[in-house]
Amino acid sequence: MTIETITKRTAPSRTNDPEGTKRNIIEVATKEFAQNGLSGARIDEIAAKTKSSKRMIYYYFGDKDGLYLKVLEDAYSRMRMTEAALDLEDLPPAEALAKLVRFTFDHHNGHEDFIRLVMIENIHHGEFLAKSSVIQKLNVTAIDAVRRLYGRGVEQGVFRAGLDPIEVHWQISALCFFNVSNRATFSQIFKRDLGSRKSLDSLREAVVEMVVRHLKAD
Repeated sequence: MTIETITKRTAPSRTNDPEGTKRNIIEVATKEFAQNGLSGARIDEIAAKTKSSKRMIYYYFGDKDGLYLKVLEDAYSRMRMTEAALDLEDLPPAEALAKLVRFTFDHHNGHEDFIRLVMIENIHHGEFLAKSSVIQKLNVTAIDAVRRLYGRGVEQGVFRAGLDPIEVHWQISALCFFNVSNRATFSQIFKRDLGSRKSLDSLREAVVEMVVRHLKAD
């Protein structure tokens, strides 16, 4: 059997737009993995909801694990790309920090699938995230942005010295993440709609105030 014959039998044949097809598969797979987890998601179901086939999905992504990893990389990439466009360097440190916290809060609130994917990956102890050089590089960039912002604040006497930028990033992420991950249980337990516009506005500004006060110099 020749290489040409093998290629004809394995290459996808139903698309003239491979990038568009991959984009469609990733979008559908994101919802499936977020809803059902890695073990519960089915390639057959993903194929049925896309403009592709099961064979095409395997051709582009290798297997279900490969598709799941690509979904994770895409979710982190889109967040970091939007975050990078905030132009924090042009703002005074305290204003830049407040803008970063508001962005993180609003991003997480508007991207529940991202939160669910991160929760699922934590169930897998970060196994797939650890395999991705893409995500590692993206998060180094995110920490560098926090480090530069914090450094400017310390130099100008706005922020107190001695804080760890990774811990600052963790604190921002934790407060904004919890707003989505635990909203349903909190709302049920305390009989208050914490997803209402009024509650979200109040929670967001409280998170901004807590983070900014934590960093501010005495």
